[in-house]
Amino acid sequence: MLSISNPAITLAMDYNSERRRNLRVYVLNMRGNPLMPTTPRKARILLRGGKAKCIKRTPFTIQLNYATGETKQKVTLGVDSGSKTIGLSASTKDEELYSAEVQIRNDIVNLLSTRKQNRRTRRNKLRYRPDRFSNRNKGKNWLAPSIHNKIDAHCSIIQNICGMLPIDEIIVEVASFDIQKIMNQDINGKEYQKGEQFGFWNVREYVLFRDGHKCHGKKGCKNTILNVHHIESRKTGGNSPGNLITLCKDCHKAYHNGTLKLNLKKKPSLRDATFMGIMRWFLYDKIKEKYQNVSLTYGYITKNTRIRYNLPKEHRIDALCIAGHPTAKLSGTWYAIKKVRRHNRQIHMANTLKGGKKRLAQAPYVVYGFRLFDKVFYNGKQCFIFGRRSRGYFELKMLDGTKINASASYKKLTLLEKSNGKITEMKMTYFPFNSESETSCDIRW
Repeated sequence: MLSISNPAITLAMDYNSERRRNLRVYVLNMRGNPLMPTTPRKARILLRGGKAKCIKRTPFTIQLNYATGETKQKVTLGVDSGSKTIGLSASTKDEELYSAEVQIRNDIVNLLSTRKQNRRTRRNKLRYRPDRFSNRNKGKNWLAPSIHNKIDAHCSIIQNICGMLPIDEIIVEVASFDIQKIMNQDINGKEYQKGEQFGFWNVREYVLFRDGHKCHGKKGCKNTILNVHHIESRKTGGNSPGNLITLCKDCHKAYHNGTLKLNLKKKPSLRDATFMGIMRWFLYDKIKEKYQNVSLTYGYITKNTRIRYNLPKEHRIDALCIAGHPTAKLSGTWYAIKKVRRHNRQIHMANTLKGGKKRLAQAPYVVYGFRLFDKVFYNGKQCFIFGRRSRGYFELKMLDGTKINASASYKKLTLLEKSNGKITEMKMTYFPFNSESETSCDIRW
């Protein structure tokens, strides 16, 4: 039986279709510097002849064992920045060499709120003690952890691409949102200096005034003792006015007891717009520190280019337009990447067992040689480990959440790639050129 760990056989297995001739294998020289990519056929010849070695499986990357010429073309990397999805496209004037969409993490706020809650609970069970130090000061360029994580995700993925392709220029699309204009289209002039809560002592006073000091619970309720209720929990929705509504004391209590139903809708969140406004200059300055030829572009330019050349609305296609090569031959392959957390930091469960014993919240880090989010080969399919049990059974899924097996034995798994903070799945897409249709066909393997 052929071993799946053989790089040449693995490459042949992944690239065995005639429809995949436009795929590319990324090449590094002996010093580890990127060269122009090659075809799967040439890569197989180099691997079987011992002239190259495989250093990465997805995207498939090889490193040469001999000195060779280093003729390079000008490659431009377009980055469609975003708060949830990043579009990436590296291309020359004639051909696209790399295309990807990255889903970045949006669970940082929730995890930090949970950590704060657990620490507060643990601290309340201890005797009082004075502060030993003060770590509450924020630096000059302090950023919220959620924003910091997203900026780092942009930088790390750009660094990965620059490590496998000879990038000459990086163009980043940024967006500037007028948040007050979004909330009030008639705002003008000095009104920008007077926000939504101008003239009020705090958020509660503003919400009571906005709701006319009336209860929005039962119809005809005339109770005068009013509370401010969170439509979503404070943990996920925050204390913004759009997440607050006025309820009387009785209706508030009845709602939390489950005896009163309210048809409440939270106003659309402006978190994404706020993030894009904060992120653009921090991201540009951080990339500029590492790379020389970096420039910015804006969304209206990208949209105009995409419409002019009748291209579908996709993040990776926007990135191709940002790179300035909308007429380049599109790559039939693109990579779906999802950022994941490396490990669960919570050591113990919140609820204790009988006798005051704390139950561990963490499974073993390595179970029979496999870790969480490892890429494995199971029953003819490539999938990822999304759950693990100490007995050696694993929950397997595709990147989009498609369940492969809820409890697969470790004996039937073959490790393909170890987890490194992100999971990557290669897909194929065929776009209908010169057509008004914007549909695409995605094929996974």
